Amino acid sequence: MLSVVKKILAVVALVVLVPMVTSAQTSSINAYSPYSMYGPGELLTPGTVQMRSMGGAGIAVRALGQVNILNPASASVIPRKSFLFDMSFDATHFRNSQPKFDAQGMETSRAKTVYNSANVHNIYLAFPLAKSLGAMITVAPYSSVGYKLKLTDQNNDNWADIGRVMYGYVGDGDITEVKFSVGWEPWRNFSIGIAAKYFWGNIERSYSTEVTDIITGSGTYASTEGVDRYRVNNFKLQAGVQWNILYSETRIFTVGATYDLGGKLNPKKQSYVYTNSTINTIQSNPVRDRIDNVELRVPHQVGAGLFYRDRTIAWGVDYNFAAWGKNNESFGENGNADNVAVTYTNTHDIKLGFEFTPRSSDVRNYLNRISYRVGARLGNYYQTFGGERVNKLAITAGLGLPVKVWGASSVNIGFEYGRMSSPGDIAHNGQRIGLVTQNYYKISVGFSLFSADTSDYWFVRQKYD
Repeated sequence: MLSVVKKILAVVALVVLVPMVTSAQTSSINAYSPYSMYGPGELLTPGTVQMRSMGGAGIAVRALGQVNILNPASASVIPRKSFLFDMSFDATHFRNSQPKFDAQGMETSRAKTVYNSANVHNIYLAFPLAKSLGAMITVAPYSSVGYKLKLTDQNNDNWADIGRVMYGYVGDGDITEVKFSVGWEPWRNFSIGIAAKYFWGNIERSYSTEVTDIITGSGTYASTEGVDRYRVNNFKLQAGVQWNILYSETRIFTVGATYDLGGKLNPKKQSYVYTNSTINTIQSNPVRDRIDNVELRVPHQVGAGLFYRDRTIAWGVDYNFAAWGKNNESFGENGNADNVAVTYTNTHDIKLGFEFTPRSSDVRNYLNRISYRVGARLGNYYQTFGGERVNKLAITAGLGLPVKVWGASSVNIGFEYGRMSSPGDIAHNGQRIGLVTQNYYKISVGFSLFSADTSDYWFVRQKYD
């Protein structure tokens, strides 16, 4: 009874902690990419450090001592009188570069930026409800917006009549996903699950036009700044299944599948425009003060996976198809100065992972109890720019450091190198425009705690050891 009370108190503490942690998450920390200028921003890879160290594969993961946020059906295997908690932190180093071309289409230089970030990635909690029935509460960032761009007007007529005109674009914000999952095992080795997902967050995108070198001498040209603020509050659903087609004391082979119900997020939008002349400063009342719906969305998504584990090795593979839709959006006022078409596009992702544990029960050599992980992820970005697709690639590795012999609690360290790039450049109004190539290096640290009568004793008062 005392153990149950402590678990309930831990859940209450988590509910209190979540708003404190998530409120500290800002897009300038979670992401730094010009590709986050449109839609919900740059999507973050879901999953624990264990899964992300194996390329992000995990739809079919069905383990007693591991939280699986990817498939709600996995909650059914949480043993009674147990408690699972997982929390991780990420630190990322971004390196962005963009080629610059002259009027003849020859590359003249490269614009480069470097940025470092750090933040909480996730908080996961899993617990049993009854025999063959379990639940999970997860809080994780879904997407992030973070960019700061400046460019100079290349129109020679403006240079001759007015002077140098500078355009600026700044974005910040994020969307957080809170998910409550329930998994049920109606018969042995087969589980179904359903999850309610709540998306909430705030995104701010601003754009400005400033005459920085006036040649007319009149000083009457005004600079303009516009701000669009989006507030997201919406619910979506997810369903999943898992089936152990092979299950024994030494081996397990599982297949899994999920479906995510997507659609519009229908955010509330507030827009403001400020005028700042060179003579005096005028902060007008918002001339576009309105609240309406804009096209921010999450995709309808289907995923399938395989996962195999024995006493030494484990491997998994996932495939995800996300139907974002295909509608052209020409962003001019608050997107880009050249009105380059930005289009939602469907995505395909493949995730592969492998894990090796020499001897998990070796009491003399700790190195044999460590899990060594590698993985890879390949896919495409969910938007095209001027008709050009952006490809994504990630290579991962990691270590699982067990806390004690025969225990499932562990400290997990993950490493990831990723790259986003386009195979071509944009041809727009007879001019060659280069797309940004983004490289990033990420290190993740996760803490996974598992309490059960037959395993660790994190939340149980011990009488004997």
